[in-house]
Amino acid sequence: MSKKEQRKQRRSPQPKTPPEDAANLKIITQTIRGTLILEMPPPIRLLVCSIGNPAPYLNTLHSAGHTILSALQTQLSYPAFTKTRGSYGGGLLSQGEQFTLWQSQELMNNSGGSVSQAWKAFQKDTPGGPGEKRLVIVHDELELPLGIVGVKSGMGSPKGHNGLKSIKARLGSADTEWWRIGVGIGRPESRDPGVVADYVLRKIGMRERERITGSVGRVLSELERLGRG
Repeated sequence: MSKKEQRKQRRSPQPKTPPEDAANLKIITQTIRGTLILEMPPPIRLLVCSIGNPAPYLNTLHSAGHTILSALQTQLSYPAFTKTRGSYGGGLLSQGEQFTLWQSQELMNNSGGSVSQAWKAFQKDTPGGPGEKRLVIVHDELELPLGIVGVKSGMGSPKGHNGLKSIKARLGSADTEWWRIGVGIGRPESRDPGVVADYVLRKIGMRERERITGSVGRVLSELERLGRG
């Protein structure tokens, strides 16, 4: 390359390195008055399932997931929950623009079958490809203080949570990536199974309910984050 060509190359503007976030943007080649338009990818549609127990154990600590989903439906001004047909596992359904809320009506330990049915129906009924849909389970969490929210991949160990064990067993395939949002209910000092069972199946007190429903904002923030991928 001649010296003249080298001087010309140095004077030419060098392309800028795109920001890291640019990898997550879809670039549209059209321009308006010379301005490049960037379009965010569509949000991921979420099937948000709560697991717990039906009456007479509905308003117990073990059903904190249902308590959260009811509070979320109210906050989002979604339609009232209605009973679904068999394709959605017989649960209660409330559909919005980005989230589909679904409450299991099975006993906690048998949640997997109905959750699996609801997920299959959601995938069939919701437009978009596999990467544009995601399953999220909202459940009670003994290992967290009352009202504290934790998020984990459903592919990890459910430890002693029988509802999560049932779901993991029924979903089975490693291709089904799902997420879980645990809402803390605290735990008794004793690890005796009978003491723990009595604790989770007792009615929620008024202050406990306030602490649990008070975490709905954090749950919503986590759902919005999961909806962005």
